[in-house]
Amino acid sequence: MIANAVRLVAGWGTVAAFLIYGPAMIGQLGAPFVGIVLFTWLLAVMIWAASGVVHEAEELAAILGEPYGTLILTFAVVGIEVTLISVLMFDANASPTLGRDTMFAVLMIVMNGVVGLGLLIGGLRHYEQEFNLRGAGAYLRSLTPLSLIALVLPNFTASTPDGSLTAAQAICFSIFTVLVYGVFLALQTGRHRGFFVEQSERGAVAVVADAPAAAPRRRSLGAIAGHVALLLANILPIVILSKSLGVVMDFGMIRRGVPPALSGVLIAMVVFMPEGTAAVRAITANAMQRAINLCLGSALSTLGLTVPAILIIGLITGQSVVLGVSPTNMVLLAMTLVLNQVTYSGPSMTMLEGAVHLSIFFVFIVLIFSP
Repeated sequence: MIANAVRLVAGWGTVAAFLIYGPAMIGQLGAPFVGIVLFTWLLAVMIWAASGVVHEAEELAAILGEPYGTLILTFAVVGIEVTLISVLMFDANASPTLGRDTMFAVLMIVMNGVVGLGLLIGGLRHYEQEFNLRGAGAYLRSLTPLSLIALVLPNFTASTPDGSLTAAQAICFSIFTVLVYGVFLALQTGRHRGFFVEQSERGAVAVVADAPAAAPRRRSLGAIAGHVALLLANILPIVILSKSLGVVMDFGMIRRGVPPALSGVLIAMVVFMPEGTAAVRAITANAMQRAINLCLGSALSTLGLTVPAILIIGLITGQSVVLGVSPTNMVLLAMTLVLNQVTYSGPSMTMLEGAVHLSIFFVFIVLIFSP
């Protein structure tokens, strides 16, 4: 309780400080070490607030059961992601590849970095970890076409030369993407909910497929509302501070010649910190299915909800939105999709799969600085 209160004070205190003194502090970015201090301060507070999002989402998950608890955390994270990208996109100097770089970084961090680290930790502790093949297969069957349509297909359309989409293409692709994600959610929360629960819960779910998710802990509606309010109270500082973080990042990258793609990686790290932390915790506790729901669910929600959001923002603002990734990143994406198909093709996973996933993630990081 005290830790939660301190975290909220730190988050909202930083918001107040930047609302009052933000322009003056940002005006001093050219001074030695000021940019480093501001960047470190903002990033630390936002990551700390993200840990609060994890805590409240896990409390709700314990009350509501799976997959609803995971979905709450996923939607909270997608809200952060869309807001961060939206705020930065409304900047006149925003890069047209910002949304693409962030989404691609999320996929690499989620499907290679977090999965690889988690499988290494889980393998050391549990040797082999089991999961539901049908649930993982459902995620991958949705992820594969959505990722290729969003990040690869725009490079090969004849209407535009730069990996962007026409207005008609953007509208149609957004509608199709949301519909596919909506069908997936209907499957995940409806008659096939048993695909996405732990082994110990699967029999009960199969018997009563259409029943509400079992709640391990029963709480009043007031308790649920309290956790939701605290979750929002931890999210809002992240959203409000995102503009200041973007200004500091842009200044530092321009001044130091840092690759533009790094901004997408930093945003993705902030965005996925809640789910990444929760996924590693789940793997450590041998709850592999919950970790899969978090990792693959985050990747799918990024494609299913963030892509339409940034395309709509681009249409509203008139800004060009480049979605097609570079040839090098197309190869990385193809390797990632194939590797995930192989990793989730058997009923259990070991340290070997973790090491291979991490190797692709490190290749991704190297190519940012040395393309």
